Amino acid sequence: MDRFLFIDIKESEIVAYVFERRKGSYEVSDVRKIAGAERYRFSLDGLPRDIVTAYVSLPLSSLNFRVIEIPFSDKDKIREVLPFELDGMVLGGKDKIVCDNILLGSSANTYQVLAVYVDKAFVRDLLDNCRSYHIDPEYITSLELRSTVQDFSLESLLYPVTIDEEKRISLAVDEMKSPTVNLRKGELTYTRTIEETRKSLRVTAVLAILILAVLSAGLLFNIISTGTEAGRLRKEIRREYQALFPDEKNIVNEVYQLKSHIKELKEKEKSLLGISPLNLLLKLSRIDKHHAKFDEISTQNGNVILKGEAPSLREVQDIKVELEQFFDNVAIAESRTSAAGAMIFSITAKDRRA
Repeated sequence: MDRFLFIDIKESEIVAYVFERRKGSYEVSDVRKIAGAERYRFSLDGLPRDIVTAYVSLPLSSLNFRVIEIPFSDKDKIREVLPFELDGMVLGGKDKIVCDNILLGSSANTYQVLAVYVDKAFVRDLLDNCRSYHIDPEYITSLELRSTVQDFSLESLLYPVTIDEEKRISLAVDEMKSPTVNLRKGELTYTRTIEETRKSLRVTAVLAILILAVLSAGLLFNIISTGTEAGRLRKEIRREYQALFPDEKNIVNEVYQLKSHIKELKEKEKSLLGISPLNLLLKLSRIDKHHAKFDEISTQNGNVILKGEAPSLREVQDIKVELEQFFDNVAIAESRTSAAGAMIFSITAKDRRA
C-alpha cells in the first residue's frame, strides 16, 4: 500500500497528513501536528518510514506576487520568460528566487499572469530540513493559493480566508494530483524520478550494446539514430518557434531570434500592469484629508490600497467620499480603534482610467 505525506505549513502551526492510496483514491490515515523550534525548521520524527512521495504547502504570507501581462498563454513558455520579467522587480535579481505562474485571464491579445515567487535560499533551507529526516518533497505549493485562485482577487491575497481542516484535506488531494504552482525549479528541481529514469535508461543502454555487439551493427545504428534524433530536434525547435511567432516568416536562427524577442519584451513598459505613482500622488494631493494621515499606499493591477489613521470613523467616511471624485469602487476595507483612541483604517479603490 502506497503512503504519501503532505506537510501543511499554516500561519500558526504545521500539520502532517499521511494519505494511503487505494484503487486510485486518497484516504487520510493519520493527521498530526508537527513540533519545531522555528516555523520552517521542524521535526518529522515518528512518521511512517514507507513514505513514497512527500509534498509541502506554504502559507500566502511566505509567497510574493506580481501581476504581469504576457503576449502568449502557454504555461511552459511563460515559465521560460518569467524570470526575465521579474529580474528588475526583485531584490538580488532572478537568480535569487524560484518562481512559477498562474494564468488569470486575457484581454485583446495579452494574457494576465500571476507570478508567484519565493526566496531560493529559503526553499533550500526548507528542503535541507526535510532531507535530514529522509523526506524529499516532490512539490512545494500552497493550499491557500489554490483556494484563492478559484475566485481570484487582489484582496484575497492580502486578506486570505480561513480554510477548515476538511477543506484543506480535499485541497491537498487536488494538489497531489496537479499542483497549482511548483516552487521546486532549476537547481532545486525534484530529481528522484529523473534518477530512477536514468537508471532504467542505463540498463536499457547496456542491453542495447550487447544486442548491437551480437549483430555487429553498433556503429551504423548509432550514426543513423543520432542523425534521426538531431533532425527531429531541429524540426521540433522550428515548430515551437513558429507556434510562438506565427507572423514571422524569415527564420534563420531560432535560438538567437528568441533571445531578441525576450529582450524586446523586457523593454516594453506595457507588459507590466500598474498605476503611475505620480498620477496617484497628484490625485491624493487634491483631496481634503481632514485630520487623517496615510501611513501606507500600495498599488497593483490598477487597484489602490490606502492605510492610515484618523481621529474618528466619520472622518474616514469623509475621505472615502473625497476619493470617489478620482477613483472607482471606493470601499472601507477595515476600520478599528487603536489603543490611543484613533481610528485605524484601510481603504481600497480602483484607478479610474481616462
